[in-house]
Amino acid sequence: MSLNILLVEDDGVFAQGMAEELRGFDHTVTVAADGREALAAVDSQPFDAVVLDRMLPRIDGISVLERLRSGNMTLPVIMLSALGRSVEKVEGLEAGADDYVVKPIASVELNARLLALVRARGWTAGSADTIRAGDIVVSPTRFRAWRAGTAIDLGKLEFKLLNEFVANADTVLTRAMLVERVWGYDFAPTTNIVDVYVRHLRVKLTADGGEDPILTVRGVGYMLRG
Repeated sequence: MSLNILLVEDDGVFAQGMAEELRGFDHTVTVAADGREALAAVDSQPFDAVVLDRMLPRIDGISVLERLRSGNMTLPVIMLSALGRSVEKVEGLEAGADDYVVKPIASVELNARLLALVRARGWTAGSADTIRAGDIVVSPTRFRAWRAGTAIDLGKLEFKLLNEFVANADTVLTRAMLVERVWGYDFAPTTNIVDVYVRHLRVKLTADGGEDPILTVRGVGYMLRG
């Protein structure tokens, strides 16, 4: 199983060494050096798991955890710390960590813990936190979307429209269905509002040169190819 991991560690030497070792297990690893970078990274792209140092500059690990959980973030988090007393472990777990590991730890053990945690939690890109269709990932809880790992800047209605498409990938959605689910109307509007927003969405989804994933089904509506 290959994971997309966020490693949050302010010790640059340790972070780079651990990142390289985890990449040796076929994982993709992004390194953040402090709490603010960690929160920005989580906001900018989807991860399968986070390895989070407890003692960080700017925003400490406990605070990062509390912010993630208060925002209904469900992705697995392993807290990594030199502080190993029971009271410190309990504090980390109560803040929302799924596991608490005391440094130093061998990369093979950390890898095993990550894989076991992801399997045990049943966390996947199709869970409550994110849904996926092809290379498009949407987080309904964070109102964020990405294509091929790049964040897409969407307005509220554009996001709701994309979320509806992704949740129903490879299914034709009529204009009436989209009007009801996205705009909340139970009647067909007299304007071409759906077509206008689909055009806006297409522009943003193909801004980096990607293929248009939205198929027009003439006389019926639209379908997102998954």
